Amino acid sequence: MLPVISLPDLDTAAGRRRLAQVSSEVGFFRLVDHGVPDSSIDRIRDAARAFFALPDADKQAVAMINSPHFRGYNQLGGELTNGSVDRREQIDIGPERQPLPEARGPMRLQGPNQWPTALPELREAVAAYDTELARVSRDLLSRWAVALGASADTFTEAFALPATLIKLIRYPARTDDRAVDDQGVGAHKDSGVLTILLLENDSRGLQVERADGTWIEAPAVEGAFIVNIGEMLEVATDGYLKATRHRVLTAPHAPERLSIPYFFAPSLDAVIPTIGAPDGAQAPGITADPANPLFATYGENTWKSRTRAHPDVYRRWYPDEAFTAH
Repeated sequence: MLPVISLPDLDTAAGRRRLAQVSSEVGFFRLVDHGVPDSSIDRIRDAARAFFALPDADKQAVAMINSPHFRGYNQLGGELTNGSVDRREQIDIGPERQPLPEARGPMRLQGPNQWPTALPELREAVAAYDTELARVSRDLLSRWAVALGASADTFTEAFALPATLIKLIRYPARTDDRAVDDQGVGAHKDSGVLTILLLENDSRGLQVERADGTWIEAPAVEGAFIVNIGEMLEVATDGYLKATRHRVLTAPHAPERLSIPYFFAPSLDAVIPTIGAPDGAQAPGITADPANPLFATYGENTWKSRTRAHPDVYRRWYPDEAFTAH
């Protein structure tokens, strides 16, 4: 089972020490007593279910392939992880902003969302949920900073214009008899600073990789979010906190389920500030993986992930650029 962290406990020195330990050793935990109203959670879940219940034509009208900013809907099998197809459908929603004139590279991720005209309530539900989760995310970041011996406002400037991403995801039911698990989403690390994951109650399929390379199940628990460290927090702490690989497997006869990850991330052009390890501990350095380089500028780090996951979008909108995906 994943460790459990209570948000109010992080106002104490003992709670912050435990946060630092859990984040360094596991990189995943369940967050309880977070203060997000049940009404906000129910509202975003209801909006997600309503979106996936729309006719295919309504969903395809907001397909990501139409967006140079990598926003919108991907049908089942429309996203890749490590070059393999993920068995899920989803809609990606970011901050509602105007595109930057003559933007290059990662700054092209800034822009408007695509909203389904058949479901106007989706936009309001997402905005309300973003307000709640941004509060929780900022609380966690300030506690992490203090736990590592830095000022509580260490990350404030980098998050002046956060490039948050919200994904509404549907994993379809398995009705076949093949005795093999499907790749719901392949093993990966998140490219931002932290992720707050909302799962349906009793949901199964999420797995977290241990330091020894084995995998543990991370089932949903009612009333708790699952929080994990992203690559940018690994960079910020020179590897003292490690982004942990995770995946989703869909077992035979598994029921349909929803998943709503909230990726809290700094401004696209922000260079993440660095913090030393606490109490004289030795930071091991960031993970050295030529296949997955880590960047101190958030835009570069997420551009790497977005172009790898959606090469079709990249090739449509930027055909004159060589596709390297870093």
